[in-house]
Amino acid sequence: MDFLSYPQPLADLIAGLSRLPGIGPKTAGRLAFYLLQQPQVAENLAETIIKAQREIKQCSLCCNYTDQDPCPICEGEKRDRSLLCIVEQPRDVVSLEKTREFKGRYHVLHGVISPLEGIGPEQLTISKLLTRLEEVKEVVMAVNPTVEGEATAMYLAKLLKPLGIRVTRIAHGLPVGGDLEYADEITIARALEGRRQI
Repeated sequence: MDFLSYPQPLADLIAGLSRLPGIGPKTAGRLAFYLLQQPQVAENLAETIIKAQREIKQCSLCCNYTDQDPCPICEGEKRDRSLLCIVEQPRDVVSLEKTREFKGRYHVLHGVISPLEGIGPEQLTISKLLTRLEEVKEVVMAVNPTVEGEATAMYLAKLLKPLGIRVTRIAHGLPVGGDLEYADEITIARALEGRRQI
């Protein structure tokens, strides 16, 4: 989309919106015009963004996003302190919590090891993870089954196993309602690895 014909503030707004993930130039243009036509919506959105930027921080223990420190999950008395689940992003904690199945605590890495993108262990929250293992007996790796996720899981397993900590991985395989015909070989192989007796 050519922004040259727009007034500079509008062109800047479109350019700014198009930098958001999943928002291309055309969608950014539609959003910009909508916000100009709905000044109250735009004002409320701006205030909400500023408030979130000011009030949301990383939990000093698990590195999840929170408005209180430590976060409610880390402070939860009923949480199993011997069980720690490692995830890539804060939104992964929300996904796992929705199941109401995991009773331990979490640690958010804020990414995965990706040499091609210049992300090594130093750019993640691994050093903070290593400081909170005193009561931990099992670490559950719940990183995504990508090449980078697998590399990160293996790296962490090599760090944690010598400490006498059991390292497990969430199962991967066919989703409910999935069809073998459309599944790739890796997914089917993982489903076979994770099989259990019924």
